[in-house]
Amino acid sequence: MHADTGGLAMCSPQWVRQRQCSSNTICIFISYVNIFFVLFLCNIINITEAAAARITLPGNASVSAVIIFGDSIVDTGNNNNNFKTLARSNFPPYGKDLKGGMPTGRYSNGKVPSDLIVEALGIKELLPAYLDPTLQPKDLLTGVVIAAGGAGYDPLTAQVAGVASLSDQLKQFKEYIKKLKAIAGEERANFIISNSLIFVVAGTNDISNTYFLTGLRKLEYDVPSYTDLMLNYASVFVKDLYGLGVRRIGVLNTPPIGCVPSQRTVAGGVLRECDEKQNQASQLFNSKLSAEVDDLNKNLPNSRVVYIDIYNPLLDLINNPSKYGFEVVNKGCCGTGIIEVTKLCNQIQPAGTCSDDSKYVFWDSYHPTERAYKIIVQHILDKYINFFF
Repeated sequence: MHADTGGLAMCSPQWVRQRQCSSNTICIFISYVNIFFVLFLCNIINITEAAAARITLPGNASVSAVIIFGDSIVDTGNNNNNFKTLARSNFPPYGKDLKGGMPTGRYSNGKVPSDLIVEALGIKELLPAYLDPTLQPKDLLTGVVIAAGGAGYDPLTAQVAGVASLSDQLKQFKEYIKKLKAIAGEERANFIISNSLIFVVAGTNDISNTYFLTGLRKLEYDVPSYTDLMLNYASVFVKDLYGLGVRRIGVLNTPPIGCVPSQRTVAGGVLRECDEKQNQASQLFNSKLSAEVDDLNKNLPNSRVVYIDIYNPLLDLINNPSKYGFEVVNKGCCGTGIIEVTKLCNQIQPAGTCSDDSKYVFWDSYHPTERAYKIIVQHILDKYINFFF
């Protein structure tokens, strides 16, 4: 049962207010007793739910840190001070559901997959951006996000967006390793790297922006050859990570990009249906990526390279929203929901934000809400965590 769909309705301020009574002193007293009881019970329920969300690792397995590469799905603020790009989200209403309602550079209303993964593993609550100027040396011991919103496997994707490419992110990772060795010593640093979970999340911007929206690669490649190009960069990147001592690598496939609100608006016709051309390109790339991951596992000794499907879990949320307590799948919560993303999703745009983002699969026209992310990440961890050990 979902808290947002009625199971924990009594935990809402509205429920408490509706049950307050002001007819006489006794009624007021009883109402406050009831309120305190409900709040106490809600605290117990919240603690229980948080504990249930934790992932139990097999046997004596341990995860020392989580390090994440890729794009805006997992970026937690690496573009904040990059004024060459529009791919920033360090302003309201982004982050409105984080503690204090502060925008941090996360492309959602709250936590993103990076945070939810480390939280479920019991490592820490939020996974900081590597380029965060407030990052402390101790933060490096348990991992960082090196991803940059707007990046892709294709170097041209990051170049056009004005952000760090995967090659740039690899350079930052080498810097991270040097800093880690300075803090923890070489032996412990090597142990942390080899026992970390590494996730690579890219490909969406290549398909949606570099190939279909701008058409920058269409003159050179058709869809099959472009997905081959993406695959080659993806494979080389995983091998480079392995060469730096990484041994547990989760590679996420690309989502049904044709069904995100902005792509429905741009390419879905008058009815704003899913753009099947983009979805088919994602499916083609995903099939190639799955086979490549199998080959990498065979050829990289002592490695665990895991292919992680997010295409189908997200598509299920879109196709069967009521199963998860969602109501809106073709619009984002921010603005009109049909086109607003990054700079267009701002505090002063006239349409504002929706009244209840828990009913929306998407926060802006491109990125899911925290609630949608929670469902997808729980599915990922439940299904794939044992493959890393």
